[in-house]
Parts: sequence; C-alpha cells; structure tokens
Amino acid sequence: MADYKKLSESTFNMQTKTYDTYKNGKHARTLYQHVINQLETIKFDNLLDVGCGTGEILTTVKRLYPNTSMYGIDVSEEMLKKAKEKVLDTVTLSLGDAEHLPFENGKFDCLLCTDSFHHYPTPKRAIAEFCRVLDTNGYLILADFWKPFPIRQAMNIFIPFSNEGDVRIYSKSEIINFLEANGFQDIQYRNINKSGYLVIAKK
Repeated sequence: MADYKKLSESTFNMQTKTYDTYKNGKHARTLYQHVINQLETIKFDNLLDVGCGTGEILTTVKRLYPNTSMYGIDVSEEMLKKAKEKVLDTVTLSLGDAEHLPFENGKFDCLLCTDSFHHYPTPKRAIAEFCRVLDTNGYLILADFWKPFPIRQAMNIFIPFSNEGDVRIYSKSEIINFLEANGFQDIQYRNINKSGYLVIAKK
C-alpha cells in the first residue's frame, strides 16, 4: 500500500515555490474565496486551518479578522516555511497531519480544510479528529475537489498511481455520511464550480 502521507509531503515540498501562482495550486485557488465568504456567515474566535499549505487563506482571514486566534497545520515543512513568511508570528503553525491533530479537545470554534481532504488515507479518522478539536457548536468548513459519476469513478481507479499522495475523490453522499457518523449537524453541501464543493457543518 502506498504511503500517501509521504507522497503528499514530498509533492508539496517540491511545489512550494510555485503553488501560489502556477497550475499545481490552481484548483485550490478556485476554492479560497468561497471559504472566505462562508466565514462571514458564522461567529468564531479560534480558528484552525488543516492542510494550510502556503498560508493563503490564513493570511486573508487574519487581515479580515485581526483579533482571531489562528492556527495552521500541514504535512509539508516547506509549505509551512512559506506560510511563516506571510503570517510571521501572528499565526501558530505546526507540522503534522489531519489524522493526528496535536491540539486538545474543544480548542477551536472553527476548522477549515481546503483542497486537502482527498489526500487523507483514513478520512473517517480525520473527520473524527476535526470533531474532537472543535468546541460544542463549532463549525467545520470543508472544500475540496469533486467530479460527477462516472468521471469520479474513473479518476478513483487511476488516482492511487499518481505518486502525488492523492487517495480518493468523494461523492456528496460519502462526505455527508462521514460527517453524520461523527455527530455533525446542520450539514449544508453545495457544488461551487465544475470541480469543487463546499460543505459547512456544525458540531
């Protein structure tokens, strides 16, 4: 079985210098503004960005919500170095993965995960970790890659051979089932463009 985490780490370490401007980060950039807009609909004081990459979303959120306590975590050390250049000491950054979040229970009232979820080898564990670190009534905003059936089915046959750490593209029903199994409520799922979805759910 492929070591997806190592593949993701290696891929993003190599892509760091061009991720914000070149094609390897193009899809993620189509999701950023939708995530930022969704934040306007909720109240939050402590935010975690899982798979924060080069810190693009963190930079924008910190500018818009300067009094918010903010954290980011990523598997790529090089991505985190780039993020550090942007946010300096205004955001706490950690090296790690979504399935083993190094934070106490209920620490955050908002958790973001953008264009990262399809890299997780055990997505159910990642969702459980999201739930664990969220406070009661905290919000999860998850945005990721999407394609309709049967395109998605075909992609999922070949994705494991990409050597870039991609694991699986999930359907709407799979994502909702993951969330419901961990007790998330008020789940709102929508497609935001031809290759992306956004879901917001309340713990």
